[in-house]
Amino acid sequence: MKKHGVLNRDIARVLASLGHTDQIVIADCGLPIPEDVECIDVSLKQGVPSFVEVLAEILADMEVEGLIAAEEVKEQNPAVHRALTGTNIPIHYLPHEQFKGTTCKAKAVIRTGEVTPYANVILRSGVIF
Repeated sequence: MKKHGVLNRDIARVLASLGHTDQIVIADCGLPIPEDVECIDVSLKQGVPSFVEVLAEILADMEVEGLIAAEEVKEQNPAVHRALTGTNIPIHYLPHEQFKGTTCKAKAVIRTGEVTPYANVILRSGVIF
């Protein structure tokens, strides 16, 4: 049995398969998921697990060189915006409609139980060397 890091086998598999600049999405439960992108649904009920909880666990197990978020998160969801800026990882902002279109480039979407607006982020994989 795995001792450290993400225990969810699907998330662990996706993280292990990422190369430099590959992308994954952490999403609230309302973000549309492109048909050709794997969805790993970890939602249990509204709010569980939260976006912030999932973000923290993924960042502990993944080398991330950049974040992409919706411009609207700054004013519409200050708590999520604080969590994103608190990572000290560079953030690029896009209008939400453009953000949604960009998710089709992701290797996977991790769907949380989050029910607050614009609680979504694209993580761009870095390298550990």
